[in-house]
Formats: sequence, C-alpha cells, structure tokens
Amino acid sequence: MNPRVIFYLSSGLALAGIAGAGALWAPMYFLFAPVVPIVMLGIYDVMQRDHAILRNFPVVGHGRYILESVRPEISQYFIEQNHDGRPMTREQRSIVYQRAKGELSTLPFGTQLDTNAIGYEWINHSMLCLDHASAPPRVTIGASRKQPYEAALLNVSAMSFGSLSTNAILALNEGARRGGFYHNTGEGGLSDHHLAPGGDLVWQIGTGYFGCRAADGGFDLERFRDNAAHDSVKMIEVKLSQGAKPGHGGILPAVKITPEISRIRGVPMGQDVLSPPRHRTFSTPTGLLEWIEQLREASGGKPVGFKFCLGKRHEFMAIAKAMKETGLVPDYIAVDGGEGGTGAAPLEFSNRIGSPLSEALVFVHNTLVGFDLREDTKVIATGKVVTGFDIARLCAIGADLTCSARAMMLALGCIQALRCNSNHCPTGVATQNPALMKGLDVEDKADRVHCFQRDTVLAMMEVVGAAGLEHPRDLRPWHIKRRRSETTVQHYGEIFVHLARGQLTSGDAPEPYRRPYEASEASSFAYVGDH
Repeated sequence: MNPRVIFYLSSGLALAGIAGAGALWAPMYFLFAPVVPIVMLGIYDVMQRDHAILRNFPVVGHGRYILESVRPEISQYFIEQNHDGRPMTREQRSIVYQRAKGELSTLPFGTQLDTNAIGYEWINHSMLCLDHASAPPRVTIGASRKQPYEAALLNVSAMSFGSLSTNAILALNEGARRGGFYHNTGEGGLSDHHLAPGGDLVWQIGTGYFGCRAADGGFDLERFRDNAAHDSVKMIEVKLSQGAKPGHGGILPAVKITPEISRIRGVPMGQDVLSPPRHRTFSTPTGLLEWIEQLREASGGKPVGFKFCLGKRHEFMAIAKAMKETGLVPDYIAVDGGEGGTGAAPLEFSNRIGSPLSEALVFVHNTLVGFDLREDTKVIATGKVVTGFDIARLCAIGADLTCSARAMMLALGCIQALRCNSNHCPTGVATQNPALMKGLDVEDKADRVHCFQRDTVLAMMEVVGAAGLEHPRDLRPWHIKRRRSETTVQHYGEIFVHLARGQLTSGDAPEPYRRPYEASEASSFAYVGDH
C-alpha cells in the first residue's frame, strides 16, 4: 500500500481514537496528546515541495535524514579500520594523539600495511646505524640577510585566525614557543593572538593583503612595515597559491566573521571574504622577485620567500630564469601539494587541481639545481606531514624542512569531524562560536602541540640514524624505495629524472625539463612558442 495512504489512514484512526477516548474520559486526551504533533508533522511533510522523500514517506522519511546526518560519526567510530579514513587514516590520527599526549606510541604485533601493495614505500636501514640522541639540527634560512632565521625540521603550516579560533591560535603559538619551531599565520593577517604568546611567526601575505591592506584592497607598504617590525615575526611569506585550492583564492564564510576579524583583515561584516585568485602587486616573474626584495628591505632584512602549489611548469621555470638573470633570489620556496588541506574549497579544486607534493617537490628542487640556485634558496615541503618517515621522505626528494597543518590541528584535539567550513567544529578548533571555542584549553593544547612536534622530529632523527646517516641533509632520492608492481621496486632516483648542478644553464636540459625550459622567459608568465 502507498505510504501516504497508510499515513492518512493511521492519522485518521489515531485522531478518531483520541476523540472517542476523550468522550469517554477527558483525562485520556493527555495520554494521546503526543500523537497530535506527529500527525501535524506528517501533514506538513505531505504539503511541502522541497523533499520528495518526505512527500512520499511522511514522518518516517525523517529517519533517512537523521541517519545521513550521523553517517560520518558511525563510519568513524564503528566501521573505519586503521588504514581507512580520509584525509587522515585512523592510524595517522592515533599516532598524533598518542605523541601529543605523551602516551605509548609504539606499534604491537607488526605492521598492518600490505608491504606487497603497489605504492608501498620504505627506507633501508644500515648495519652502521647511528644513535641521534642529541638535539635535532636546525636549518638556516636567509644566511646572508641581516636577520637570518634558524628553522626547525617540522613547523606549523599556514592556518589563518578566522578559519581557526582564538584559542586554537593561542595554543599553536604557545606550543611553537615552547618547542622552538615556527607558526605560520596563514593569509588572514597578523592578530594579537598570534603575537601574545611570543612564539616565532612566519607572516604570510596573500592576495587579500590582510594585515597590510590598503583601503582599495591593494598593498599598503607602511602597514606592512609596521607589522613586519614585530620581534616575533621572523620571516615573511608571499602566498601565490595553496594546494587545496590553487588558482581560487582563500574563502572565509560570513558566518565566521566577527568584529575582531573584520578589524584585523579590514573587511566588512556579513559577507564571505573571498581573496582574489592572483596578486595585484606584480604580473611577471621579475616583478615578483622585485616585490620580494622590497618586502625584505622594508622588514629590516628578514628572510622572505613564497609559497605555491605547482601548476604550469613553465611558469616556475620562468621564475627560476628571472632569479638567475636578476640575482634577486627568495630566501625560501614553500611547495604545497595538491593534497593539502583547507577549511573551505570547491570540490573540483580540492580533488582535481594542482600537482601532488612528491611530483612538485622533485620538479622545484631539480629546477633550482639545474639553474645552480639550490644553495641560495631553501625548500619547504607542506602537505600531509604526520610521521617521522614523512619528513625523512620529503627531505630525501628535495626538502630542507617541513610544515604540517592538519596534524597540528589533530594535536589540538581535532577529531576530523569535517565541519571546518560550517562554524560548528565540535572541538573548538575551527570555529568562532564562543560556546564551542571555550572547550579548547589553551595551556593543555599548547603542551600537546609541543609534544607532538618534538616526538615526531625525534622519530625522524631515529629514521635517519637507522639509515646510517649523520644528518637529514644526507638523505637522497635513492634512500626511499617504492613498490611499482608485485615484482618491481624502484627508488626515487630511478622514478624521477634528476638534474646535475647547472645542467639547465648549460643548455643540456633533459625531458621532462626541456619543454618548460624552452617555453619560459623571465619577463613573462606566458607560454613561449607553440602549445
């Protein structure tokens, strides 16, 4: 029988029963009173036109929406296995929680990974393994500048105030202060909450120029000069693009904009903040380098670099040519993989735009080597860094140091509820709701961020030592093995083409570097020649 007919019949019988019971004994009305709201809900369901399920299955159709709303929680808590879950698996989340809390983080009974699966990666140990019990090394950025910076091997990647809560920003920066690593502000501007704990900061400047924004939305050099002068600001980062939404610009939903955020960013209340997809201060590779030089001078000689997700390869090749021709060199380049995280992005951009980190990192590193620029510019890898092996692997294929965003959020208590863009983050990490934010204790979470970073870097040094190496810089592509088929294993030195120092400037560019080299020029991002 049709569900709507069943509803009408049962409602009619229920109402008739209530009327009959009330006629016999008035107090019986109260016993049947709960039936009335159900009948009213059913009538509404039948009359509304937005949901076909509710029109066809009044009342009971709501069960579908209730189950759908709790599907992520049911999957995460009852169905998901250790290596399921996206973007972070249960095992990845667990190791972050364990290290953040200082709990036992060893693995019993052997690996649960399928070591015969295509894509499985590992590093071979050495008979001459070393014990790295001393303090982990630092990486000098901007050695020739007036104010060089000694960076840790793992740092807090870019996450803006506004996307993250006040308490989350305070805890991240206090954790960075305790652990001696840096905290990237994200493109949302330099807030009091970034500055209050006193941890090292990398001030990121995006296309919206928040924190150094003129009235017309452009760049204000004097505002930049004032904010860059803060002692806590150790480096400046120009954001060209980010991995999760390259070519799109940042998004801060209107629901997350408070009067404080409006003041810090210089934007109006009540509407989404959409950063432009490109900068207004430059339009050519040479223009980018000249602006970086201007920022370096205005900041008093602090290191300045840029962050981007690799897209068209001839465009980065054009930047490298401009670096070589002008002698204007960024102190570092942060490479963000297409698998990078964000609080809000269109599905098409998150899933299908931008080079994954491994391919991008290898290309950037080799391009700099090919132009003989690698010694002058440090390379930072950002994108899904969780374990010590992740850091070692990235250092082997071209990075000097790494940054992590989602792992740091997990250390703060994030449970991967995937509600970052809704202002309803249940752990108070990615929300501006005061009722939710107050659940995040700054003192406790700062300690967890510190502990996670410390123990992960120590684990990375143990991996380096197991390989018989003195320093992370001794890692090379051939140290990382990858299964390509059931019977074939290759190292990264075989998987990717690697350039010799100065090989591009000598006119001996191999594929896949020859075409982007020939299609680029320092004066333009445009493709030179036939496509």
